[in-house]
Amino acid sequence: MIKLAARAGIIGPILFGIVLFAMTILKYDFLLSLGWHPLEPLDWPSGLALEEHGWVMTLTFLISGLMMTLFAYGLRMNLPRSRVTSISTWLLSLAGMAMVGLTFTTDPTIRSTPATWHGRLHDLSFVLLGLTMMPAMILLGFAFRTDSHWENLARYTWMTVALALPTFWLKGIAFYVFLLAALIWSEAVALRLNSKV
Repeated sequence: MIKLAARAGIIGPILFGIVLFAMTILKYDFLLSLGWHPLEPLDWPSGLALEEHGWVMTLTFLISGLMMTLFAYGLRMNLPRSRVTSISTWLLSLAGMAMVGLTFTTDPTIRSTPATWHGRLHDLSFVLLGLTMMPAMILLGFAFRTDSHWENLARYTWMTVALALPTFWLKGIAFYVFLLAALIWSEAVALRLNSKV
């Protein structure tokens, strides 16, 4: 089960990154019609779910979120048992579920209609993703310090949070920094989990 969780942790960020990059290139004109610009990523990546092939982005949110939740379970089973391990992996599981919540279709930022119920749920899920993933990473840093196999990832984890936390809430090009930092961190931790089982 831990091996499966490690593989989910490895595949999830890669899948998300590939789909996001490919859809951004393929749907470039559509994104521009939403008010997006490469240096001002308005409605990105969620806006990709608004076009005719948007189900691909929606499915990617779903699969990536479920993989993150499975990955969190694998970490819980592999790290030394403690209250910090339990809370941090529980928060990471909730972050995965928040990512699943991104499957509720967003509302375009530039619109003349009121917000929809599914747009509000999408926005709430995005906020919950930040409110669970960042604390999970901070606490995982402490959990990593209790095991020699994981110990050298503690400082890297905290540095990633220091970089990603402010960029998560900022609009514009800084959001790319958050996304890239989170994906690379997830990949590094999943590869470490995979090497231990």
